[in-house]
Amino acid sequence: MNPKLAERELRRKRVYRGKAVDFWVDTVRLPSGAIATREYLGHPGAVAVVAVVGGKKHDPDLLFVQQYRHPVKEVTLELPAGKLDLGESPRACVNRELEEETGFRAARVRKMLSFWPTPAFANEVIHIYEARGLTPGTFSPDADEFIEPVRIALSHALELVRRGRIKDSKTLIGLFAFKKNLNRS
Repeated sequence: MNPKLAERELRRKRVYRGKAVDFWVDTVRLPSGAIATREYLGHPGAVAVVAVVGGKKHDPDLLFVQQYRHPVKEVTLELPAGKLDLGESPRACVNRELEEETGFRAARVRKMLSFWPTPAFANEVIHIYEARGLTPGTFSPDADEFIEPVRIALSHALELVRRGRIKDSKTLIGLFAFKKNLNRS
């Protein structure tokens, strides 16, 4: 990466502190020497989990959740996921969110990748894990979460992607990464 492209932060100013996100306006010095502002969303990070719950070896059944997402005004179909709590490791968050949102615990959890969903205006990092060896636990979504876990074969989920039914970025990336790894085995 070219270090000559880096901007130098001169001042940080939080303009909003929310329950889930903060909004910042930073003053930076550009590589040209000029001064500019950068507005962005501050986020503690999140996890998503490709939870394998059975099915065929090359077409396993996966757990998804349906929930209403206010910003897009639709019920979405997504991988189980959630925001990191303060000081929480991504692995601990995967275990907590998987059980809360699906009612299953995983015996084995493996990190697949991490990515920035929107680095142009947010610092959020999403860590995607694969979970296997699922056993029943306790379904306990947060008080303000109305979600429904569903079991879908990988092939059907990929068809839902092609038909535009699954649009969530973490779910798309998680499914494609999982499919690529599955093809190698």
